[in-house]
Amino acid sequence: MNRVAGVPGVDFSVEDVRGTFPEELEITPLGRPPDATIRVPGSKSVTNRALLVAALAEGPSRITNPLFSDDSYWLMDALVKLGFGLTADRDGGEIRVGGLGGEIPASDVDIFVGNAGTVARFLPPALALGPGPYTVDGVPRMRERPISDLVEGMRRLGAAVDYAGEPERYPLRVHGGGIGGGTARIPGARSSQFASGLLMAAPYAETPVTLRVDGRERWPYIGITVSVMRSFGVDVTEAPDLFSVEPSKYRPLDYAVEPDASAASYFLAAAAVTGGSVEIPGLGSASTQGDLRFAEVLQEMGCDLYLTPDSVRIKGPSRLRGVDVDMNAFSDTMMTLAANAPFASGPTTIRNVAHTRHQETDRLSAVATELHRLGVPTDQTPSSIRIIPQTPRPAVVSTYGDHRMAMAFAVTGLVVSGISIRDPGCVTKTFPDFFGRLGELR
Repeated sequence: MNRVAGVPGVDFSVEDVRGTFPEELEITPLGRPPDATIRVPGSKSVTNRALLVAALAEGPSRITNPLFSDDSYWLMDALVKLGFGLTADRDGGEIRVGGLGGEIPASDVDIFVGNAGTVARFLPPALALGPGPYTVDGVPRMRERPISDLVEGMRRLGAAVDYAGEPERYPLRVHGGGIGGGTARIPGARSSQFASGLLMAAPYAETPVTLRVDGRERWPYIGITVSVMRSFGVDVTEAPDLFSVEPSKYRPLDYAVEPDASAASYFLAAAAVTGGSVEIPGLGSASTQGDLRFAEVLQEMGCDLYLTPDSVRIKGPSRLRGVDVDMNAFSDTMMTLAANAPFASGPTTIRNVAHTRHQETDRLSAVATELHRLGVPTDQTPSSIRIIPQTPRPAVVSTYGDHRMAMAFAVTGLVVSGISIRDPGCVTKTFPDFFGRLGELR
């Protein structure tokens, strides 16, 4: 169950990989500040966009430095079930996808997406291009996550889609038959992934597609989508509050995935809280990933930031300063900051992140609960959290099945003794080798 269906070169199941982790993992503090260069895997956001666009392209594409993790496996699994030729070489670091020019070969397919939000939001618009019908479902938590904005957007563009169960929840039933085109308004407050999914399928609509997207602060994530689309030969016209795509086709491509900026945040934070130095090669000022802005937050906290087109390095200070920051546009790094804010000299406030309550877990509540477990006071509002500095006490941190909870609080454990991570295997969602890379700081 939950095994990738016949992907040559990949033998993987969520249960198998997570089963190699203990129930709890104690983090050993660093004996001295690190001076390290850490290579992080390819971006999850870019990998899954490139996989889907490559499947829609006219001919075979090769994706190098992809992320091999739960999220990307679920998308590969879906593409294989849908009839696409796909081979993966984990050792060689590449995936080959046989694109079919906007055609979906198989019909009457049930797709399981696990807890992969990108797959759940990116696939349905593309499935509308096929003969249908298709059912898209995931884990119980996925059935709690918002989807109505995507469904309404698909319907406004002429795609046939219904709820297969409870209204405004997964599972979805996509009937196929194509996308007519036209204009749709997409609220950006809950997730920019809805707009990204519609944009990636838009070149194969019968008429031009225009999306009016509210919430401009969320556009950095859509910017990744636009960059991938343009790399594969489809132009996207941008104007205030809207994106437009003419009928066209993606070209096949050899596409290199840049390192994941969210994954890099944990190692940059490690440098910040220990007064050490960590460099991430391959990720620099040329990146389209909004999460790289986390490095600028560390700079506001007193770190030295060294940013080139091809690398980012953080040198930590003797003591961090507290900050007050709007993290809406790079909220995947919110927990990294929250878990390390106890070491600052003053309070840290993280604002405008209400949407994180609808992700793998209610992330604001989870962060507050676990900081309290560590003896760190916090104040919450529906969209923000304020953290009062206090040296964390020993405790076992619950992760709620959320990979980012595990990775963020693991960095906390590099500074103080007695911190363990419950269910460390949840990191397989985006970074299966996280704890191995964390060990490289020693």
